[in-house]
Amino acid sequence: MQNDTASSSSSNDSPSAAANWPPLRPFIAAEARLATRAAQTPWIAFLYEFLRFGVKQAYACLFGGIAVALMLATWRFYPADAPLARYDFLFLCMLGVQAALLAAKLETVEEAKVILIYHLVGTAMELFKTATGSWIYPEPSLIRLGGVPLFSGFMYSCIGSYLCRVWRLFDFRFTGHPSRRWLIGLSAAVYLNFFTDHYGLDLRLVLFGWAALLFAPATVHFKVWRVHRSMPLLLGLILVSLFIWLSENIGTLSRTWIYPAQAHGWAMVSPAKLGSWFLLLIISYTLVSLINRPRKLDAPALIAIGAEPERDAA
Repeated sequence: MQNDTASSSSSNDSPSAAANWPPLRPFIAAEARLATRAAQTPWIAFLYEFLRFGVKQAYACLFGGIAVALMLATWRFYPADAPLARYDFLFLCMLGVQAALLAAKLETVEEAKVILIYHLVGTAMELFKTATGSWIYPEPSLIRLGGVPLFSGFMYSCIGSYLCRVWRLFDFRFTGHPSRRWLIGLSAAVYLNFFTDHYGLDLRLVLFGWAALLFAPATVHFKVWRVHRSMPLLLGLILVSLFIWLSENIGTLSRTWIYPAQAHGWAMVSPAKLGSWFLLLIISYTLVSLINRPRKLDAPALIAIGAEPERDAA
């Protein structure tokens, strides 16, 4: 991770991403005063930026964090004899959370559209995967399609929600970003492969190579505080995939869903699933990039880091 030491003044003076969510706007001025004090001492400035990074990430994970908390809480405390099945309770809770975020303007309509699309994409895949025995939902429920309780789509929505939020909160800018036309093609191939691999046609190695060719030249520049910092976009996607995999381990630990190998007791989800989550993340990333046009870093900052100006990704 690098520091782009000379981000342009226009970037530094851009409005806070918190302004995208009206309930947070009253805190912007107070946070600015705190930042001014922190900037006066180098080591305090470092700690402040580190804390700011953590707070932004936590806020980006709001929807996913609530989902994980609900899975754990219902696993430990939900009554076995409750008239409403645990899965149905989870569905109603997540539906309520989604509605509350929209009503409180803590989520934009554009973000909700992406989340809904990914919810539908994920549910369609869940129907196929559970029918072929890749994993199961071991508890009964009424709000379901086939073997899939409808709350499961919200697990995919969490990924879309995170990407939408982190994109805005960190003011993502890019150099070397792949064309969105190529991303759409790759995403379509990834989604198709999740079905064809059950019939002996598994091209995931080809898809990994394709993804590496598209993303390896790309750098994401993200603004934690006063300047944009940078890291390889491919590395960022791999790290997010790792955290999704860790969350999946929590999901199976709470027996919200289980794999065949976990039928007689919990075991860690195979690290091989990291690859599957990486490929699924590409689909979510592509959907988010369709509403958040990838923007290039300002020309003065590009000159400072020795990069050539480029046009926005098509």
